[in-house]
Amino acid sequence: MEWRDEGLLLSVRRHGEGAAILDIFTAGHGRHSGVAPGGGSRRMAPVMQPGAQLSVEWKARLESHMGAWRPEPIRSRSAAIMSDRRALAAIGSIGALLAFLPEREPHPALYARTVTLADALGTDPDWPALYALWELALLDELGFGLDLSECAATGGREDLVWISPRSGRAVSGEAGAPYADRLIPLPGLFLGRAETAPEDIAAALRATGHFLRHHAAPAFGRDGPPEARERLAALFGT
Repeated sequence: MEWRDEGLLLSVRRHGEGAAILDIFTAGHGRHSGVAPGGGSRRMAPVMQPGAQLSVEWKARLESHMGAWRPEPIRSRSAAIMSDRRALAAIGSIGALLAFLPEREPHPALYARTVTLADALGTDPDWPALYALWELALLDELGFGLDLSECAATGGREDLVWISPRSGRAVSGEAGAPYADRLIPLPGLFLGRAETAPEDIAAALRATGHFLRHHAAPAFGRDGPPEARERLAALFGT
């Protein structure tokens, strides 16, 4: 078995003497792991950093085997990511959350969105909003997408201010008023508004965090969101 692809390096784990196990989110083959001979060496350390864009060749005797990587760098993002504490936390969160995806299952739309987000980390001042919207897209890919198109109670499309914590559907201000203490505030960012203040990002991460914690994580046998995601959320005050 052999194929070539392009991908985003998510994590690096040393393996034996000089080798490394690379977890890479690829364009056409989904999230894939493999051993990279020499990938854990000092010479390769500057290249093998989470967030790097790689051209890769994967080989294995059988498709079910872990296989071996032959990675070639396309571009590094480490300078921008390492210079911003929150961006560094974000790339860690991205890698940890993508582990919810079944391995070797293509997700082309999410892959494209993830690369766009990685390009923005530490360079675009609005990257936190892109990250919050990325989590929203991830929930959709995992089968827990939110339906924010209309009020779950009335079918109306105006005055949508809440999210039902059980169904993930939008609720209008009037319909939700009697249950306001049980509903999740609907971030304007999720309705297409350009809201990027710190409190807007915190509200968005609280909303996605609820569905990651109470819907996605249990479905995948996990106690909650990954610690890396919780560390990032804490940096935004959630």
